Amino acid sequence: MFFYFYGFYPPETSSRHWFVPRRKLTEGPNGINEQISGSSTLGSKVRKTFGASSLSELSFSSSQAFTHQGSTNASIDQESYHQNLGDNNQETLTVKSCNSMASTKSEQAEVEKLRLELQDAVSMYERACEELVHTQSKVQILSSECIEERRKVNAALEREGTFRKIASEEKAKHLETMEEVEVAKNLLAIEVNGRQMAELHALKESSEKQKIVDELYSSDKRYRKYTKDEIEVATDFFSESRVIGEGGYGKVYKGNLDHTPVAVKVIHSDASDRKEEFLREVGVLSHLRHPHMVLLLGACPESGCLVYEYMENGSLDKHIFHQDGRMPLPWFVRFQIIFEVACGLAFLHSSKPEPIVHRDLKPGNILLDRNYVSKIGDVGLAKLISDAVPDNITEYKDSILAGTLFYMDPEYQRTGTIRPKSDVYAFGVIILQLLAARHPNGLILTVENAITNGTLADTLDKSITDWPIAETEELACLALKCSKLRCRDRPDLETEVLPVLKRLADFADASKRVEINNNSAPNHYFCPILEEVMEDPHIAADGFTYEHRAIKAWLDRHDVSPVTKWTFQHKMLTPNQTLRSAIQEWRCRVESSSN
Repeated sequence: MFFYFYGFYPPETSSRHWFVPRRKLTEGPNGINEQISGSSTLGSKVRKTFGASSLSELSFSSSQAFTHQGSTNASIDQESYHQNLGDNNQETLTVKSCNSMASTKSEQAEVEKLRLELQDAVSMYERACEELVHTQSKVQILSSECIEERRKVNAALEREGTFRKIASEEKAKHLETMEEVEVAKNLLAIEVNGRQMAELHALKESSEKQKIVDELYSSDKRYRKYTKDEIEVATDFFSESRVIGEGGYGKVYKGNLDHTPVAVKVIHSDASDRKEEFLREVGVLSHLRHPHMVLLLGACPESGCLVYEYMENGSLDKHIFHQDGRMPLPWFVRFQIIFEVACGLAFLHSSKPEPIVHRDLKPGNILLDRNYVSKIGDVGLAKLISDAVPDNITEYKDSILAGTLFYMDPEYQRTGTIRPKSDVYAFGVIILQLLAARHPNGLILTVENAITNGTLADTLDKSITDWPIAETEELACLALKCSKLRCRDRPDLETEVLPVLKRLADFADASKRVEINNNSAPNHYFCPILEEVMEDPHIAADGFTYEHRAIKAWLDRHDVSPVTKWTFQHKMLTPNQTLRSAIQEWRCRVESSSN
């Protein structure tokens, strides 16, 4: 017999209270949120009270409490059952006990199932929390990276703006520069065009000027322009038998041009190659017309030749050292030569616009004509051959010094500076040589000692026995002054030297006249004005022959003849070459007889 107690049922209410619904995870704006079906209050309470980390422990303890409560409830029911029913029906108790035990096992199984589901839910929740933390860390990292990238982007935008501004400025500068370049190109084109036009104009002017110069040279009446063939024929093709001299600038040949004896100086090819400079120097030489300068008759630029007047008595050095059987010169001739050389030097030094310095004055470059009138030669050749180094030119400190040793100015050797007083030094040495007839080496010191010791007569040329000692000593002292080592210690040629030499030359000329008069010259040899034997006779319009310098001075002041007193029909003068030759021959005979 079974008894059914309607109030004895399994505590479903209790089991429902321990039911844990499943959870569902959703992603919201603030991360991952969980939604629990059935009762959201329980999930929130569990989260608030225990947190995610203690949910597993809560589920385990809940299952144990549920099992203990079940067993307790069962014991209470059974005890109540025994008290109410007693022991009346043992079978009924046995059946109820079996049913109670079955219900208990069923409830335990359900509780175990719920416990397992709770554990699964807790573990899923833990994993969700871990994923949430991991995701939040990723979000933070991504946020920081996003902020950094945004900062970089902003910085890049700022740099881009700066670069755009710089590029804009550079573009403006580039455009401005391009405009300037275009302007410069235009100006350059204009300048180049102008320069080309100027060059063409200058080339045209130069060509025209060269044509004019060539015409002037070809038609220049100051000297004649000889061809190479004419020079070769005149010198027998530069035969050695025609050589009359040889110096540092080249050889000198005796020739015959236009039925006139000439001296052809063939200078080095280094100078003849420079045609323009050669012609310019020839132009300078052709202007040098002075009674005591060797006359330039012509030139041959093609072969580098200069044609001079022929000097019958050769160079002065041959007479000083009695070469080629030359007779010694009388003292009055030597005095006259010294004065004439000084006049020639003064003419060179007073030339305009710049003074001409000979730079190689020596006895070899002083030539004597038939009447022993001295003339300076090789003027300008030192400048013409400035780049060559002839045999008798001293090379000093890698610079070329034009001149000959012992005649070269010591100050010029030391400084390389040439000045007119450099010729004065050489002139002083030449004076001492004419007096002593010695080599210039050590001659200055020898004469100084002789004058100091009063033995100058012993130093003079022994081939002359009638030296005027007083005048000769005065001339020697003047020569020593001219030979001072420093230029500033040397006397001025124009104001100090020439007056003394002029007085000594007049003294020598007076002595010469006395000797000539003793030999009774023909009357027609005398000038009607000067009453002296003429040196350069010229025929005037009245038919009489006069000394050239005398009749010229007369014509400057008078229009009538000094002899007939008639008026001159014209003032032209004609050289009397026949009378001049006769006078020269007569003088040579007189001088020879006097020696």
